[in-house]
Amino acid sequence: MAGVAVVLPYLIEGAALIVPIALAAGAAAVWHKRTQTQARDAALARDAAHAAALAQAEARHAAQQQEAAREQGTLAAQIESLRAELAQRKSVADALEAALEGERALRDEAMQRAGRIASEASRLKLMSSTFERWHEQMISLMAQNSDMHKKNHELSSIVSHVLIVSLNASIEAARAGAAGRGFSIVAGEVRTLATRSQELSKSYRDSLNRNDLITAATFQDIQAGGKMISATLASVEASSQQLHAQLEATRAGAQA
Repeated sequence: MAGVAVVLPYLIEGAALIVPIALAAGAAAVWHKRTQTQARDAALARDAAHAAALAQAEARHAAQQQEAAREQGTLAAQIESLRAELAQRKSVADALEAALEGERALRDEAMQRAGRIASEASRLKLMSSTFERWHEQMISLMAQNSDMHKKNHELSSIVSHVLIVSLNASIEAARAGAAGRGFSIVAGEVRTLATRSQELSKSYRDSLNRNDLITAATFQDIQAGGKMISATLASVEASSQQLHAQLEATRAGAQA
């Protein structure tokens, strides 16, 4: 017992020392566990934050990919629209080029027609001048025929007078008897010549009448032909002016 009593104070003192140490160790353990828990919680929080940030980044990336896909689709649609518009414009340009080529062909053809019309107009003018000259010549010929009629009429009067004179001479020769026989022969020859001259004058008059008919008909034909040529020339000139105006309008439209 005495030994126990001796040791007991030491035990009590040791227990007094051990209890704080144990308490300190427990507190340290608790602090360490709390520290670990806090560290684990912080790590979990960081992992959760990282996961949230990663999820947000992935969401943003997905959204960006979707936006890029939409923009790519929009761009592709715009490209297709531009291609279609370019194709349409090319088609319109080809159509315009074909139309211009057709207009050029029509203009060239119109120019050729205008040249042909001008050439025909020149020929018609020459023919019109020729018909005018013929007209003047026919007027002169008709005047000559009229003058020849007058001269033939005078000749016929002279022949008739000679015939009458020859008849009177034959009568006077017959009255003179044998003395007037030679004079009677001369009077007979004169009467024969007068008769032949009268027949020739009549034939000449008939020829002049036929010439009058032919000349009058020819004169009328020349007048009708001249009028037709004048009308045709006026029509050709009007067509030429109209075609020239069309060409000028086409040229002005092409320049505009």
